Amino acid sequence: MALLELTDVHTYYGAIHALRGVSISVEEGEIVTLIGSNGAGKSTTLRTISGILKPREGTITLEGKRIDQLRPHQIVELGVSQSPEGRRVFARMTVHENLHMGAFSRRDGAVKIAADADHVYSLFPRLKERSTQKAGTLSGGEQQMLAIGRALMAKPRVLLLDEPSMGLAPILVEQIFDIIKTINSEGTTVLLVEQNALMALAIANRGYILQTGEIVLTEDAASLSKNEAVRKAYLGED
Repeated sequence: MALLELTDVHTYYGAIHALRGVSISVEEGEIVTLIGSNGAGKSTTLRTISGILKPREGTITLEGKRIDQLRPHQIVELGVSQSPEGRRVFARMTVHENLHMGAFSRRDGAVKIAADADHVYSLFPRLKERSTQKAGTLSGGEQQMLAIGRALMAKPRVLLLDEPSMGLAPILVEQIFDIIKTINSEGTTVLLVEQNALMALAIANRGYILQTGEIVLTEDAASLSKNEAVRKAYLGED
């Protein structure tokens, strides 16, 4: 049984049929990546898993239990949290306050929450340096670190990452991907949406290719990175 599984999921924006029978499985301990061009349905997939969008057809299960009709906060409580595209930090709150917002659903006490905030600071030392600074004054890279750290504060079993490298300098992209590998090595399963397909496939176990709301190919990451059609379409090779 997969930890997270989507089966024949159809999601709409009004009359627009955005996801067309998407089926994805994520095993515990994996990094799985979704690759596709803009508008392919990658972010829509994550938003559907998170409960922000409701599928019109199909099922989503976490360890065999359906979550597709739950509210977003209930899905977070069960162990699925998301670092959204565009970071969406609380600009007028401090870094530390943003992190504690990520723990809103937890009931395990202030001591454990404080310990997890310290762990986030160990992953992202720059956030520790800016813990009392307003999030809106951070650089783009720092805001991305904060968005990931905030999602980790929910203690997720599955972490959904939506375009974590978007708009970042190459050296920061490398840092972010190193941290994703560390998060995964510490026991968190990751479902990664990423425009930088080369970097995503380099750290992933498996990948899915999305085109206009449909899964058109799925293989292990190494095979996808060698696939000629994938290389031409998504890795920038002729």
